[in-house]
Amino acid sequence: MDFKASCKYVRISPRKARYVVDLIRGKSVNNALEVLRFTNKRASHIIDKTLRTAIAGANENLDADIDSLCIKEIRVDGGPVRKWHRPRARGVSTIILRRTSHITLVLSDGKE
Repeated sequence: MDFKASCKYVRISPRKARYVVDLIRGKSVNNALEVLRFTNKRASHIIDKTLRTAIAGANENLDADIDSLCIKEIRVDGGPVRKWHRPRARGVSTIILRRTSHITLVLSDGKE
């Protein structure tokens, strides 16, 4: 059985979040929580919250064994980009992009 959790419109660049996601892809839930706990990146806190949300959803299901869960799929997609203009020299402006991310996480217990 699969358990899904997502976190949308997170104010972090997808490229920065993918560094952390690549560390835990395919690991068991307990191992992934340990890795996220000791990873010194801002995205690790956000991904940890999303993982705990998926675990709580699996905990609501009485048939699921929490210790046997593993990360089946985790991905970071780009969200909407907010744009600002910053004035520069000689009347020119530079665009500033504030990128957002959508994080999607699927846990599986291996029973299909």
